[in-house]
Amino acid sequence: MNDLIILATLLAGPKHGYQLKREAGFIFGDAALHNNLIYPLLRRFTTEGWVTKKAVAGQRGQTRQQYELTPLGRKTLIERLSKFGEQDSDSFPNFITRVGMFEILGPEIRESILKERENYLLKRQQQFATLQGNMELGRYAGDVVGFLRGQIESELQWIQRLRRLIKN
Repeated sequence: MNDLIILATLLAGPKHGYQLKREAGFIFGDAALHNNLIYPLLRRFTTEGWVTKKAVAGQRGQTRQQYELTPLGRKTLIERLSKFGEQDSDSFPNFITRVGMFEILGPEIRESILKERENYLLKRQQQFATLQGNMELGRYAGDVVGFLRGQIESELQWIQRLRRLIKN
């Protein structure tokens, strides 16, 4: 998922490695991503032809590397975001990463992603209902299951709101 987000940060235009580190780090909830994560990915992207790299003059006379998404990189990003099957649907981070990039995905792909996640949530909701019906959970375990069921219900409502946004 790191690679998808780093590629996606280049959708807006060329960026220096440091700027990519900061922006992707912000998305992940960190101040900046570590060099050992970002630069190996950028090397791989360059080798794959997804990103170009060029030296540009910095503000203080230094040379800085600027990275830019290629048409092949954009196509690859869209293809990879579009792949969201049953095995991916149990991952909330994978789901919200794709929802966050719905702008570049077609309506049929958006609906497919929403449907896969919704199916997972409905199965999970049924599992919790069965658990509550078949076991004496106690005060705290029962509260945890109730909380989790509430989260599922909230996310199902959010999926319905997303569907309405897609139609408009």
